[in-house]
Amino acid sequence: MSTRFFVVTTLVAGLFAGLLLGLAPQAVRKHPSVDMPAHTYMVDSVHSTALFRVHHLGAGRFYGRFNEIKGTFGFSPENPTAMAIDVSIPIESVDTNSDGLDRHLKSPDFFNAREFPQMSFKSRRVKVASDRNTFVVEGDLTIRGKKKAVEAAIEWTGTADKGRGERCGLEATFTVNRSNFGVSYGVSNGMLGDEVKIIVSLEGNKGG
Repeated sequence: MSTRFFVVTTLVAGLFAGLLLGLAPQAVRKHPSVDMPAHTYMVDSVHSTALFRVHHLGAGRFYGRFNEIKGTFGFSPENPTAMAIDVSIPIESVDTNSDGLDRHLKSPDFFNAREFPQMSFKSRRVKVASDRNTFVVEGDLTIRGKKKAVEAAIEWTGTADKGRGERCGLEATFTVNRSNFGVSYGVSNGMLGDEVKIIVSLEGNKGG
C-alpha cells in the first residue's frame, strides 16, 4: 500500500467521521420550546373581568361581575402546557348594578363574605385543545371554603408590547353547580338556577 493511498484514505475517513459527529447533535437535539418556562404575568385588575351568569325565576339569564381579580399567571406560546394560573377574587367586589342585591350576595345566603372573603382558582394541569390557542385547564376552585376540581376552556387572546411593557391575555370559560360549594339559596324552589356559567378574562403585565 503506497504512502499516498494511506494518507488519502485517512483524510477521507477523518472527514466522514467529522461529518457524522457534526450531524449527530442535530439528530438528537430537542425542540427548543420543550423546556422553555412560562413567562409570569401579574394580573391587571383594571383590565381583567370575572362574569357569572345564572337562570333567574325560570325566565331570564342574569349576569353579574366581580370588579377585582388578584394574582398571577404564567404563559409562553412556545410551551403552552407550562401554563400556570393562581388567582383570587375578593367577594366584596361583586357588582350586579344593585346595592341591595350586592349586599344579599355577600350575606350567608350566598357567598358569606365575612367568613369567606375571597374565592380562588389554582391550576394543576394543562392540555392543548384543537389548536395552539385553546387549552383545557384542570384546577381547584375554592368558594366558601369548599375546594372542588373543575375544568376550564382557556383561550390565549394575545401577547404584545405596545410601549407599556409586555402584556398577555387569557380567557377562561367554565360551568359549575353552585350547590356543590354550599351556595344553594333559591335552588330548591326554582327561583335561581343551580348551574352558573363563569367567564374570567385575564390581562397581565410581565414582571408587574
